[in-house]
Amino acid sequence: MNGLPRTQHIFSSGLIAVVGLSIAYLSFTQEPADAFIFPRLISSVFAVLSVWTFLKACAGRTKVGNGISCDAMKKMLPGLVVTVLYVFWMSKTFGFYTATAIAFFVLLSLYDPAPHSKLKSWWKRILITAGFMVVMYGLFAQLLNVFTPREIFF
Repeated sequence: MNGLPRTQHIFSSGLIAVVGLSIAYLSFTQEPADAFIFPRLISSVFAVLSVWTFLKACAGRTKVGNGISCDAMKKMLPGLVVTVLYVFWMSKTFGFYTATAIAFFVLLSLYDPAPHSKLKSWWKRILITAGFMVVMYGLFAQLLNVFTPREIFF
């Protein structure tokens, strides 16, 4: 390997494999079965790829970089916090589309290099978020007929 300690790569890919297998298991054990066709497809591919990566890491056959530096991790931390809140709380509390719009807008605001002091950049973020949500709704609700978490708003 090119610099990333082997045990670090084995641990991280093993953790991702456990998550992938857990998601696949959950998608195959939920009812009604018709509602989980798309999640079953995606989670199966995710599980296979994550287990494959883990096995390659165990065999020492991966070509990876130097890992994530402390600076990069500090830059990613706000996005990771928003993502964890979204997955474990927001989507169940506010519904899929509302929570997705909030999370996307917050992430876009955190990582967009446009100045936060300009009204024009806020309008741009709002329009990008609205466009993203139109695509998400068209993809999940209209094209794939995927059941999404529904609570307070929709």
